[in-house]
Amino acid sequence: MSADSTVFVADAGPVRTITMNRPERRNAMTPEMQTELIAAMEEAAAGDCRVVVFAGAGEAFCAGLDLASLQKMNDKSAEEHRADAERIARLFRTLYELPKPTIAAVHGASIAGGTGIATLCDFTLAVPAAKFGYTEVRIGFVPAVVSAFLALQLGDKRARELLLTGRLFDSSEAYRLGLVNEVVAADALQARVRALAEALAANSPAALGATKRLLAAQNKEWLDRALAAAMEANAEARETADFREGVSAFLEKRKPVWA
Repeated sequence: MSADSTVFVADAGPVRTITMNRPERRNAMTPEMQTELIAAMEEAAAGDCRVVVFAGAGEAFCAGLDLASLQKMNDKSAEEHRADAERIARLFRTLYELPKPTIAAVHGASIAGGTGIATLCDFTLAVPAAKFGYTEVRIGFVPAVVSAFLALQLGDKRARELLLTGRLFDSSEAYRLGLVNEVVAADALQARVRALAEALAANSPAALGATKRLLAAQNKEWLDRALAAAMEANAEARETADFREGVSAFLEKRKPVWA
């Protein structure tokens, strides 16, 4: 990765850590960061590391989509919206199907797409103060791509409640829902992540990879259909009046006025 990369990759023995590296923006995602995350995951999948840890630099894990990216959305063409949707789907699917065990170390806010990244990892460890939420509906957007994975994780009823309310929830509730594996004291998070990574790395890499590929294959046909519909819904939502109003209201720090 280059010096101005939005993603930092570091190895410690068999453990590779992929860190979202925009601390001044609370690691809010840009198209460039999404592309770099995909590349980092593909490199990890093909490399010799045995475990992949995801982290965020600074005070947050990932605060969702960057404001500058939001500002540009209303000026994009239908083709550009579709390309954005396809990139987001590829990001989440690459993470879901990564053939190495994955751990998210969540030490702060993890919102919208950040929640998706955190909870799609095989293991999600979070500090008590961490915050989660699928907040897209608040700005007139559709949490399309993440909805497919959330339905797999929680089932239809609970997924609907989180996606339709767009509410924030803490790590304790995320644990009760099954989206977080462990709630860990802030001063113990790094040590616990390291211990878990070392325990996973001690297992057979061939068996771990085979198990992950098997689990992904069991949901492949359903996920193919769900993501195709999600990408369509994602692209269409970006061209609606509600989305334009929601983005404007968010940027202007006011309540949206829906048509």
